[in-house]
Amino acid sequence: MSGYRYGAYEDGPDPLAPPYDVRDALDAMGDSVLDGTRPDDALRELLRRGLPGAEGRRGLDDLLREVRERRRALRNRGRLDGTLEQARALLDTAIGQERAELFPDPSDEARLREAELDTLPDDTSQAIRRLSDYEWRSDAARATFEQLKDLLRREVLDAQFQGMKQALENQDPAAMQRVKDMMAALNQMLERDARGEHTQEDFDRFMEQYGDMFPDAPRNLEELVDALARRAAAMDRLLASLSPDQRAELAGLMDQAMQDAGLAMEMTRLGDALRARRPDLAWGDAEQMTGQNPLGMGDATTALAELADLAELESALGQEYPGARLDDIDEDAVRRALGRQAVDDLAALRRIEKELERQGFLQRRRGKLELTPKAVRRLGETALRRVFSQLTSGRQGDHDQRDAGQAGELTGASREWRFGDEQPLDVVRTVGNAIRRSAMDGGRGPLDGGLVTRVPATAAGPAAPAPAVPAPAAPGAPDRTGLGGARRPGGVRLGVDDFEVHETERRTGAAVCLLVDLSYSMVLRGTWAAAKQTTLALHTLVTSKFPQDAIQIIGFSNYARVLHPTEMAGLDWDMVQGTNLHHALMIAGRHLDRHPDFEPIVLVVTDGEPTAHLRPDGRSLFDYPPSTDTLVLTLAEVDKMTRRGACMNFFMLAEDRRLVSFVEEVARRNGGRVFAPDADRLGEYVVSDYLRVRRARR
Repeated sequence: MSGYRYGAYEDGPDPLAPPYDVRDALDAMGDSVLDGTRPDDALRELLRRGLPGAEGRRGLDDLLREVRERRRALRNRGRLDGTLEQARALLDTAIGQERAELFPDPSDEARLREAELDTLPDDTSQAIRRLSDYEWRSDAARATFEQLKDLLRREVLDAQFQGMKQALENQDPAAMQRVKDMMAALNQMLERDARGEHTQEDFDRFMEQYGDMFPDAPRNLEELVDALARRAAAMDRLLASLSPDQRAELAGLMDQAMQDAGLAMEMTRLGDALRARRPDLAWGDAEQMTGQNPLGMGDATTALAELADLAELESALGQEYPGARLDDIDEDAVRRALGRQAVDDLAALRRIEKELERQGFLQRRRGKLELTPKAVRRLGETALRRVFSQLTSGRQGDHDQRDAGQAGELTGASREWRFGDEQPLDVVRTVGNAIRRSAMDGGRGPLDGGLVTRVPATAAGPAAPAPAVPAPAAPGAPDRTGLGGARRPGGVRLGVDDFEVHETERRTGAAVCLLVDLSYSMVLRGTWAAAKQTTLALHTLVTSKFPQDAIQIIGFSNYARVLHPTEMAGLDWDMVQGTNLHHALMIAGRHLDRHPDFEPIVLVVTDGEPTAHLRPDGRSLFDYPPSTDTLVLTLAEVDKMTRRGACMNFFMLAEDRRLVSFVEEVARRNGGRVFAPDADRLGEYVVSDYLRVRRARR
């Protein structure tokens, strides 16, 4: 025991974990497919709505709605001219303080200074440039002007490097020099990368020295360039969003601030490099901000950068472009915009898409998504389950039986077991036979190789037998049982002749023909999805509960053809004229003739009278109102069905007068029944009628 240690399994996914449950998702997707939607569109619709039954798991539409709400909130955050407004206020304060200092002085110099202040331009950036060499009389005015220049330096740097404003708040000259060194090193690294000389070690050394200036902690140069380029593009959009006068004024302030800080050249080099590396960003696009609070340049740039990220995320979540996939959605962008829960929701959507393909429900063929036979079987089971849930309880019996495929209902009698029998074993009679024979043989039992079962000896007779085990070999024979060749006390030896099986009713096979109208009128009346769902439900019922039956699905419009269930699930309606029941009955008759010993069952689902028939040359002839030839030929096929002993039951999905007259004539000639169900109860009617006929003919 000391050589073993137990713990959690860590080598990949849990091999014993149950497969990811995609049944609800497939059912929801199947509803759209049966309604005429292509599988790829149905999957996209499912991902937009979200996963059914997964509480709290949002779809793409929910995430998209949150992104749009986030964009509206950002636009309402404030105005973009906050830095201009603050700079003007500080400039006016400095000029006012200087005038207050000059006013008491009666000298000509004071009047000249006042005149110089009076002639300052209205443009804030030009006024600051004029005052850069002005000798302030007022110490307070000088301090205010320095505060203004420091504000501009911090705002401009914060617009390019997020968080730089806080790092420079103490006005430490050493901090500004470190910023200059960082920008020079950054530009050199970008130039080396453009020449193909950059390495990851260079970037690691750069981050080791200046990493505190980049709160996003980029892992390589590409991530750093991406972050800086997005912010530079946002600053460019900020300028584009202002009025021409405001744009010129703010650009002048930025240029003056960088010149005063000695960073103008480095900032120009960086801007050119970023624009060259990321020309795909929205440089120069204007953005409308509707808020009332003035935003500083750094805060405004942050808001515009977030708006650009949200615009990209909105496009990815919309999935409206050709070839859109969930893998196109940036998980980091989702986390930044909507939080961790949204990332989990996106992961669940991605998983459902992959699991549907991995578990064999969907397959891509020639670039298109298709349902597999496994998916169609699942849709059929779901359709059948929904039909049974609509049936009146107790009227049709227990349809969710587990003994499907056995010979029939028990009669109460039993007989000897014969090779190939599928009837259930009569355990009590089998053990009784073994006990009686063992007593007659004096306990010698059957030949070697029989079975031994333990039976408790009680006054009430033998109890339910224990699981049978191989009998011990005869003396001298090789022991292959592991029992050491010894007779087990209290055991009963079973021989082949001891086995008996329950007798059951004879269950004959049925040849089932389901004729489904494929004409365009089925779509116009909204009965197309119900017809396909009913077809899958009946096919599933026959193949699972009555596997000895032979079912054929026949679709008919201008021509008729045999349909496979896989084809039926994704089948589109026929944009042609004609309801060729004549051709459909001919194909159904051939199916019945191939199974002469089977009980014939013919079910017809349609919403219109016959309007087409086959001519002798095999071509379809359409005529409306129905021609005499069409009706005569169709009724002739009905008479053939009657001679075959096939009872035809019609399920009318419309109350057209001509259709009613036709099916009444069919019922009179054939003896079948006519139903007029609502579309949502079609499956219930068809399945119930099949079960009724099946029990009546047993």
